[in-house]
Amino acid sequence: MPPSPVTKRSAFAALGGMLASACSPLSMFATLSPKDPASHVARGVAYGAGPRQRLDVYAPRGADGGAPVAVFFYGGSWDSGRRQDYNWVGRALASRGFVTVIADYRLYPEVTYPGFLQDGAQAVLWAVGHAARYGGDPRRIVLAGHSAGAYNAVMLGLDGRYLEAAGVDPEAVRAIAGLSGPYDFLPLTGDITHRIFGGAADLPSTQPLAYVTPASPPAFLATGDADDMVWPKNTVALAKRLREAGVDVEERHYAGIDHIRMVLALSRPLRNRAPVLDEMTAFLRRHAG
Repeated sequence: MPPSPVTKRSAFAALGGMLASACSPLSMFATLSPKDPASHVARGVAYGAGPRQRLDVYAPRGADGGAPVAVFFYGGSWDSGRRQDYNWVGRALASRGFVTVIADYRLYPEVTYPGFLQDGAQAVLWAVGHAARYGGDPRRIVLAGHSAGAYNAVMLGLDGRYLEAAGVDPEAVRAIAGLSGPYDFLPLTGDITHRIFGGAADLPSTQPLAYVTPASPPAFLATGDADDMVWPKNTVALAKRLREAGVDVEERHYAGIDHIRMVLALSRPLRNRAPVLDEMTAFLRRHAG
């Protein structure tokens, strides 16, 4: 007799708990987890010359050329991660109507700040140039990410220099979404941030808060109140700065959600823990036009 849906959900909840508590690789979860219906339409596409400059594309079934386009950046402290372990994120966003690009980017020690931002901008350039062939509208670009990936997405949206250098009009980004992101982490106190950002000539310029203006894109910013890896005060500080500048910002704090469970809440078996997917995609669709 096959396991009941309740048993399956319990098993994947337990797996999610193991991932959260042990910081285990997400490969097993990405392989075994039930996924949303979507078309995985491209795999391992090059957006640059380097081996880490590759991306995957997921599209809504029947996308007709008018779908908004989400570029999603995963976390991993800028020194780990791979796009294949986030196939369920690509499918989740596609199931909500987004042509979704999940891009690898160069990591430490190959690069430090701002190398990963330069890669992110190149991935956005690829999305603008190629989204239409997968059913996306390149005029409806949104950026999203979790943890270090939230930093990447938010910095690209707020500091338009990286997109401009890549050949992308920053105004092409209609909205940004950051899940459990570090946006206000000076002084540098951890080994990871020292390695990644310590060589910057102007440390305050590495912080997303420094680039908020009234012209900043609308932002969905979410955190879990149980997050002890990236403190919720990062989300509070950036949301406050954006709000003071008159930018539309939606700030969400999810009870009982820690750092890894924030992104796991996007997955099909675990999203009943917090309405992250529905609230984030509703905000992004509203502002994508």
